[in-house]
Amino acid sequence: MKPSIPPLLRLPLLVLLAATAAGVCFADGGVTFHDFAARQGSGIDYHRTPSEILSTQRRFEQLPALNMGHVIASPEKPRGAPGVALIDFDRDGDLDVYVPNGPGSANSLFSNQLVESGVLSFKDVARQAGVEAVEQDSTGVCFGDTDNDGDPDLLVLGRSEPNRFFENRGDGTFVEVSGRSGLGGGTYGHASCNLGDYDNDGLLDVVIANSFDWSSRQAVFNVPYAMSHPNQLFHNLGDNRFADVSESSGMRKITSVRPAIDQGATMSWAVALLDYDMDGVAELFHADDQAALSPEQADRAHVHVYENDGTGRFKNVTHQVGTDVWGAWMGLAFADFNCDGAMDFFASNWGDYAFAPIGFPFQRGQWSSRWFLGRGDGTFSDPGVGELKATPFGWSAMALDYDNDADTDVIYLGNLGTAIYTMLGDNPGAVLQNQGCSAHFRRDAEAMTTNHSRRIVEGAAAGDLNGDGFPDVVSVSSHDVPPEVKQTPYGLDYGSPFDATAVYTAYMEPAPGGNFVPKGLQFPDGGLVIDLNSGDNGNGWAAVRTLGAVGLVRGAKVNRDGIGAILRFTPEGKATAMRPVLGGSNYASEDSLEVLFGFGDAKSGVLEVFWPGGVRNRLYGVASGERVLVPEIPCGYDAEWSGEGAYGACVEAALSDLRKAGVLRATESKRWKDSALRAYEDFRATETPDGAAPDVREPRPRRPGTEEGSAKTGEASAAAHHMARYFVL
Repeated sequence: MKPSIPPLLRLPLLVLLAATAAGVCFADGGVTFHDFAARQGSGIDYHRTPSEILSTQRRFEQLPALNMGHVIASPEKPRGAPGVALIDFDRDGDLDVYVPNGPGSANSLFSNQLVESGVLSFKDVARQAGVEAVEQDSTGVCFGDTDNDGDPDLLVLGRSEPNRFFENRGDGTFVEVSGRSGLGGGTYGHASCNLGDYDNDGLLDVVIANSFDWSSRQAVFNVPYAMSHPNQLFHNLGDNRFADVSESSGMRKITSVRPAIDQGATMSWAVALLDYDMDGVAELFHADDQAALSPEQADRAHVHVYENDGTGRFKNVTHQVGTDVWGAWMGLAFADFNCDGAMDFFASNWGDYAFAPIGFPFQRGQWSSRWFLGRGDGTFSDPGVGELKATPFGWSAMALDYDNDADTDVIYLGNLGTAIYTMLGDNPGAVLQNQGCSAHFRRDAEAMTTNHSRRIVEGAAAGDLNGDGFPDVVSVSSHDVPPEVKQTPYGLDYGSPFDATAVYTAYMEPAPGGNFVPKGLQFPDGGLVIDLNSGDNGNGWAAVRTLGAVGLVRGAKVNRDGIGAILRFTPEGKATAMRPVLGGSNYASEDSLEVLFGFGDAKSGVLEVFWPGGVRNRLYGVASGERVLVPEIPCGYDAEWSGEGAYGACVEAALSDLRKAGVLRATESKRWKDSALRAYEDFRATETPDGAAPDVREPRPRRPGTEEGSAKTGEASAAAHHMARYFVL
């Protein structure tokens, strides 16, 4: 039975109970993360089943000695490459956890029991929900409401096998529609997926980052392009049917590599659709890996950026925007780190430690995981890593305000299971704290109490699992290094705070003649860690969830989850933070769609929403501790109107539709109307001669095809209506 109190209102009442049940350790100063999954009664029981090709790896390891030929012929990721998704699949108001597994084992869907019981705990309901995918060697995962019926659908990628797509029925169960959906995607090395609306038709499209055939490492060491797998773009046709438009869209014309290739492929690990320059349409990013080839052999690794012309045609502009930086790019996270109104991003990389024991020539800084700062004109600068000096390896990256001090920080995780004869352990859990909205980061070595150095972490995602307004982090490993196995310090003196914790495990010994002798070490299957945020520093917060109103409101055009919206939040007396709502971008994983903003010591703030297509809404007086649903009101306060009356009539018509759909109560409708009229007046009162408002960055000119179109009408479906009522404020 559904609770009588709306779930979003119940969550704050449960925070104290949840913290007590989790055994959170409250301490003075900053926040700390503690592994909740390891606690008795958590309900988390996950062990990653290895890929079938592990048997090939073990045959190599039974040889008396291996040479580089054996290493190159051995498989990549033999223990699997699981991601993780934080998805409220049953729309009960708390975040659930979906984790893929290997062949022969069910994937896990851990249903959060916070709302039902008042205590944070989990129950695996994958089989009951129909998303176990037992036969699949599952890798990356992403989710979103692809049919706009009010509940999230689920895409699970396969290792050199077709992907699986699960349509949410709205009753806590899914039905697999992989065949008719068109999202199978063939037998590529599927790594990550992302959902976004690249043509602004109100339907979520799908882009998939592919790498190579992991059965060997020929693509890593010997073959620059021919053995890599091309990325894929699927256009949503409606009714959860998709068409492959990879070639016709132009996203396979990779002109930023040397030599330029049209229909070839690089090695991609992460992908994102995001309107980073705020021109009204989503651009395409993918993070590529140089792997073990030198720049003289191939120049294949950049963070590639494709400009969208507004009609769904993409053009590679990587060289023009300044992201053509050599590296082994793996995970992407987007935010405005220096609070200047331009979108920045963080990209995880190979790191500055991993090559030391194997003698690969490199210079400190070449392979650093680091951030790129938007200049505001559609280009990026690479400021280096500053006082960090050096950074570790990473797969998944997350942009979040982990301490709620009102600026955006970075947490990234990941280690590598097979790097010639070592296992990397240089990333113990990298928590990079932003220093006052400056994009100068320092390592918070005290925040992460879990030692991730012994975990070969692949996917990770962030979200508020216990409803206390502070982000938690969930990560999954392919396998782990047991305590009895020695880890060796790299012994490097970079002057970095990561020097002391950078370690590796030698699972083979170097031998004469360039050979390697396996040591016969055994490594247990990977597991799931939930790093629960203590949330005990007294800083305030607001939790924001977007609701696109296509099909609910006349003239609305945004997908039901509001994926692609850009949120800007200004706590009273502080700088403005900005983060997008993304359907995945961190490697193989997807964060919660609810975005948390820190207040520091502020009591209230102003929320700005830039919707896909360019419409702006604004909400004043967002209070600390408030959970806010932001519905699309397709009446931009900054658009050209004949007068306040015309603007107000548009707003009132939209709010009327939202009330009829059960999204807003009368009191909340009045709040949105008052904010809309105030935003209209404030914008015009502060408007400068060139039409820009000083307190809001003006978007770049909108692309063709993003102008407001004809109104969409129609009654909300029963499922959409049910979802809308769930979000009553």
